[in-house]
Amino acid sequence: MKRVIFNQKGGVGKSTITVNLAAISASQGKKTLVIDMDPQCNASRYLMGAAAGDLAPTLADYFEQTLNFSLFTKPATAFIHATRFDNLSLMPSHPQIGELQSKLESRHKIYKLRDTLVELSKQFEAIYIDTPPAYNFFTLSALIACENCLIPFDCDDFSRQALYTLLANVREIQEDHNDKLKVEGIVVNQFQARAALPVKLVNELKAEGLPVLDSCLSSSVKIRESHEQSLPMIHLDARHKLAREYLALYEELNG
Repeated sequence: MKRVIFNQKGGVGKSTITVNLAAISASQGKKTLVIDMDPQCNASRYLMGAAAGDLAPTLADYFEQTLNFSLFTKPATAFIHATRFDNLSLMPSHPQIGELQSKLESRHKIYKLRDTLVELSKQFEAIYIDTPPAYNFFTLSALIACENCLIPFDCDDFSRQALYTLLANVREIQEDHNDKLKVEGIVVNQFQARAALPVKLVNELKAEGLPVLDSCLSSSVKIRESHEQSLPMIHLDARHKLAREYLALYEELNG
């Protein structure tokens, strides 16, 4: 299973959702890999804390290698690091990957990640890819490489308008590059069930026939503690409401 968490709008919880779903997958015994393709490195820091800045080699080194032909290239597994969580590994990001984008585009490396994931899928049962808040080389590479696309959504009108553009972009990828790509669903994040506007927006999106998932993720200050301690919710407090919501989301996606 190869899943990309994608939204070209920032601040919708991509990294948080990526890491928490991957952590649940690993906790259930599946050999799981997180690939952090965002130059902001949020997923890497979430899993590794301050140590993320010292990790080497990184995704930047992996992409740099693809630009420099050599008979002595390292396998993709050389860029993967174990985390402190059983069954959970990380291919960390690095701010430098943003500087490589134009070179990768000019050398037509858009399918390199897809080919690499074919090999990594022999070792990992589940691969989760965190993407930058942009529709660029890295998000396109991930969408081409994966079978499943999960779209985080914040309940406001700006996010709603961006959602239509996002879905159009995904359809274009499906038609031109990856006919196996499936939108698994739209996951509503920071949901406030007692507020009128979020409930109204969700109901309207469902009425339009959009694939809004039943599992919503609540707004909670607990997630800040989770980030600060570099502990996914299932490890921080498995009984917390938000941890149970992540588990329900995981089960809805994988049931």
